[in-house]
Amino acid sequence: MVLGRGTRWLAGAMAVAWVVLVGPSTPSGDTSAGSLPVVAVRDVVPNRVMTWNICNPCEVGNVDRAAEIATFAPQVIGLQEACVGDVEEIRDHLENLYGLAYHVAHGPVLRKWSRCGGAPWRPGAYGQAVLSAAPVTDVVTVEYPDGGSEDRGYMAVTTTVGGRPTRVFNTHLAQRRQETVRAGQTAVLAAAVARYDSVIVVGDFNAVPDAPELTGMWALATDTDPQCRPSPTADCRTTTDWQSKFDYVFLRGFTSLDHQVRPSAYSDHHLLYTDLVPPPMTG
Repeated sequence: MVLGRGTRWLAGAMAVAWVVLVGPSTPSGDTSAGSLPVVAVRDVVPNRVMTWNICNPCEVGNVDRAAEIATFAPQVIGLQEACVGDVEEIRDHLENLYGLAYHVAHGPVLRKWSRCGGAPWRPGAYGQAVLSAAPVTDVVTVEYPDGGSEDRGYMAVTTTVGGRPTRVFNTHLAQRRQETVRAGQTAVLAAAVARYDSVIVVGDFNAVPDAPELTGMWALATDTDPQCRPSPTADCRTTTDWQSKFDYVFLRGFTSLDHQVRPSAYSDHHLLYTDLVPPPMTG
């Protein structure tokens, strides 16, 4: 039977009224079956910096990744093993679902169809990314001369942290059991970092704190964890599912007020974030 226009309008109004009275069909906060969490708009946390290797498993939904990031709402985020398309979706979800607006800079080092999709003749870009609540400038992407088993590199941007321009580096070093390759990569990275007084270096270094290949970084900066030093007896919190510390926030000119390591169901790397004390302004 075909309903008249007035009857259809009345039926629709009654349906809306029913939803208002009894609520949605899925519980608040349930993100399954495509439903979205109900959250309040919030602001980023000033001077909070995060690093996270987001891939493995790589098929995780970007809504879930955005929810993890929004839980801590850092001012600056460094992502590794990141496809450009995924980062754009994460940025959009952070703004549309959580009211967190970020500027994005990409640092891809290769095109990888099997990882990032796209057409076989035009694969998606893959590498690092930086999200910042403040604008970013002077974006540089450098591919290491020897990436090891896969192309690797670093990116750098200038943004504002603690009210002053700060150079932020984000890197991903060669995979495990490639110590010699990583030593060459950290030499390249350290030479670039040494040119700046106010520097934050985040990333997945694929090396434990006392690994010889990290000597160059330790000579320039300290880890955000004040108990973590390049010593086999140092008390360093692990940042991976296999109980190793591979992820770092190296600081040069900044000190750490607090830091947290949070395991995630969406990656075999934990989220590492730190709240920073900026260096004093000089006149």
